[in-house]
Amino acid sequence: MRRLPLLAALLFAFTSPAVAQGPDDHRGVRDAVLDYVEGIYQVQPERIARSVHPTLHKQGMVSRDAKTYRGPMPMTYDQLHALAASWNKDNAQVDPATATKVVEVFDVQDATAIAKLTASWGTDYFLLAKMDGKWMIMQVLWQTPMAE
Repeated sequence: MRRLPLLAALLFAFTSPAVAQGPDDHRGVRDAVLDYVEGIYQVQPERIARSVHPTLHKQGMVSRDAKTYRGPMPMTYDQLHALAASWNKDNAQVDPATATKVVEVFDVQDATAIAKLTASWGTDYFLLAKMDGKWMIMQVLWQTPMAE
């Protein structure tokens, strides 16, 4: 009979919902996504280095007419880092001060999180992991803007 309370406790531990973390974790997730977008907008690849894990898995769905998409188009960490060093040189693509940059944090647990970015190039969805106390972007799935 002693096993029943232990079994009930174990069952509760493995089926209870995860508890959202505090404001510091929420802010850490947001900061990682901001480093990503501002690193690209402001031509600061060092911000990619501090917010994106080197094992990044990034895929994109690209459309020229906002109706038909091709992809997924993969991008490695090294390709993203190089893109951040060149994409907006001389503010040729966007003005970093006014470019679209909306970050939504959907869920934050103790080791994982989900966020969304709406940027000038489209929408990015992020999976993040807390590694050595710091939130890092592990996966990105993105698409160019939808037809209006």
